[in-house]
Amino acid sequence: MTTDEALLELGRALRSGGYHFTTVTPATHARVNRRPANAVARDLRDVFGWSRPFHAGVLPGDLLDLLRAAEAVEQDGELWRSRVRFSSYDGELFVHSAFPTEAADSVFFGPDTYRMADAAAAYVRDRAEPVTRAVDIGCGTGAGAIAVAKRAPGAEVIAVDINDTALRYARINAALAGTDRVTPRHSDLLSGVDGDLDLIISNPPFMIDPAGRTYRDGGGPDGNDLSLRIIDAAAERLAPGGALVLFSGTGIVDGQDPLRQAAEKRLSETDLSWTYREVDPDVYGEELDGDAYVRAERIAVVLLTATRAR
Repeated sequence: MTTDEALLELGRALRSGGYHFTTVTPATHARVNRRPANAVARDLRDVFGWSRPFHAGVLPGDLLDLLRAAEAVEQDGELWRSRVRFSSYDGELFVHSAFPTEAADSVFFGPDTYRMADAAAAYVRDRAEPVTRAVDIGCGTGAGAIAVAKRAPGAEVIAVDINDTALRYARINAALAGTDRVTPRHSDLLSGVDGDLDLIISNPPFMIDPAGRTYRDGGGPDGNDLSLRIIDAAAERLAPGGALVLFSGTGIVDGQDPLRQAAEKRLSETDLSWTYREVDPDVYGEELDGDAYVRAERIAVVLLTATRAR
């Protein structure tokens, strides 16, 4: 059994056993784990959701064997710790990196994943014509791509990322969801994808991250560079009637939204019509204590939808 096969079987075993976990923000995760009663795992949700260290006896023997076969467990003193988490969304389970996500190739899953995938699913549901070709840029776990594939029968759905660990997890998650129409592919934005597209979805990194972590740093002084590059790529590659569904975020400075301002300038030079709204006006408030957001009064997550006329 390969490590990927072991992770897939682990996910299937958890699902058949009724496992369910909703992943929270890192700040909430850390706060809940700091409670004295939560120092050591007591059940499967503690091990595979909360990433708490555990005694070997907490896991049924077959699950521990699969975790070992996947090379996804490590010692933590006299205890053990899973190197992966499993989170629930849309009736599926998704494997991703354990908390805290500090490694350069960490694959994040959290509240923004739910919001982005919900937005992509809503677009496919409300679209007049069927989606035939879609791409999830910076796919991470593949949650967005899988949500689209489940709602667009017959569509080709490509999940692209520059992180090989993300592509690995996306492949496993697609198999876990039982879809063979999601194709993970290494690509910097759309450089590895040819042809026109009916739908481009993305939830790119959008934070200002002094550490420059790939899964978190959006680039540029406001953390918006990657989002703006995605807008540019969509303007070049969307087919007539095609749309970009971009879930991003930005620091609001003196009441001004730098992402909206930059996006408006770019989109004004295209034939795309667009909408833009704040999905949540105040997220990741703990970041306001750091130097990176010293000028921001709040951080908002936003949804931009840009559509090419037929």
